[in-house]
Amino acid sequence: MLQIMILISKYLVPKGYTGLAIFPFVFLKFKRFKKDKVLINHEKIHLKQQLEFLIIPFYIIYVFEFLCRLFQYKKWNMAYRNISFEREAYLNETNFYYLKQRPFWAFLKYFRTHDI
Repeated sequence: MLQIMILISKYLVPKGYTGLAIFPFVFLKFKRFKKDKVLINHEKIHLKQQLEFLIIPFYIIYVFEFLCRLFQYKKWNMAYRNISFEREAYLNETNFYYLKQRPFWAFLKYFRTHDI
């Protein structure tokens, strides 16, 4: 099971977001979000993705895909929501068993699926 360290930082988490995963930490905007199991599961999915890419390459791919999606959709939120890593996390954040059954590099399944 993936062990995480949760830290609270309203300044590190970007405006408009509630959490941020930077291996091995999950940063939350406010302490009350520690009780949000869906948000925590979403961020745990990102930590698993980061581990699969040995951390640094994950961020490079994430930013590159975001820029491609921004060019594609022309809207920040639409681009963000359609990054394959985000698709996987959003579509599975309510499945609390997902990380136990998740195959290696599962994000690839979400690389080119319908927009969310």
